[in-house]
Amino acid sequence: MRDHVKGGHADWPRRLIVGRPVTFAGAAPSEALALTRYEAAFKRLGFEEILYAYEPVGAAFFFARELKEDATVLVGDFGGGTSDFSIIRFHREAGEIRSTPLGRSGVGVAGDAFDYRIIDHLVSPSLGKGSSYTSFGKTLPIPNRYYSAFARWDQLALMRASRDMREIRKLVREADEPEKIERLVETLDENYGYLLYRSVSRLKEALSSDTAAEFRFEAGTISLARTVARTEFEGWIAPELEAIDKAVDRALADAGLGPDGIDRIFLTGGSSLVPAVRQIFTRRFDPAKIESGSELESIASGLALMGRERDLDRWCKRAAV
Repeated sequence: MRDHVKGGHADWPRRLIVGRPVTFAGAAPSEALALTRYEAAFKRLGFEEILYAYEPVGAAFFFARELKEDATVLVGDFGGGTSDFSIIRFHREAGEIRSTPLGRSGVGVAGDAFDYRIIDHLVSPSLGKGSSYTSFGKTLPIPNRYYSAFARWDQLALMRASRDMREIRKLVREADEPEKIERLVETLDENYGYLLYRSVSRLKEALSSDTAAEFRFEAGTISLARTVARTEFEGWIAPELEAIDKAVDRALADAGLGPDGIDRIFLTGGSSLVPAVRQIFTRRFDPAKIESGSELESIASGLALMGRERDLDRWCKRAAV
């Protein structure tokens, strides 16, 4: 008889394997805090044994199903907040695929950071960023902190009840370009964040295949449109590309390997489709070695396959909380 969760869904087992980034993202990321919250959430559902595996390792297990021969595989997983890398050696033993972890690295930038760069260049200036206001006869810059919330669309709704929102409303009367601040107020009041990020995603997707594309954001009284060249977008995200580039180097160094020591490269996650991201790998490796796909299922499927491993302690850890 299967050992089931008490108080949870009738078909859930007691043991759970959870994917986690190599490096957590955020202004002040805390691995201990993140894992504590994970533990609390899953234990409330009734799970008793909670194991954590790095997300690119899960993707590697998914990719390993297609291997016809022994191979050292570098996996790059590009999520919303993190870009994570793992290097694993897969080999056959007694008719079964065996695996050995060799190296890993991660950086807290990925798709969300790309989105923010687009908004910062195309949208925020129309909402008042970079403009000024007059107070007691002095001309002062509009605070940049009002626009930092655009780094994550789900955070925009929280601003409506904040002290910053009260200040922003006041700035409508004091701004040198009040129509821009009015757009900012409308965007926040009417919860346009989701619509805005859909427009950003469409631009990113278009620039993955075209050398130029139109950005268009229309909501309420706001209508913004501009053609963006791929090279322009790549210039905006240059700091993030550099951080990702260095993380790949760290993964190779952690494994003690050079580019020639990697047999296959598997890239997954939405930002793996950004040409400038792929160029990080085509500069180092033979393009014939690089594959991608299954952006929405590789990690989850790989974690399930990992559950068949005889020695899970090699791949998973329990939270030290």
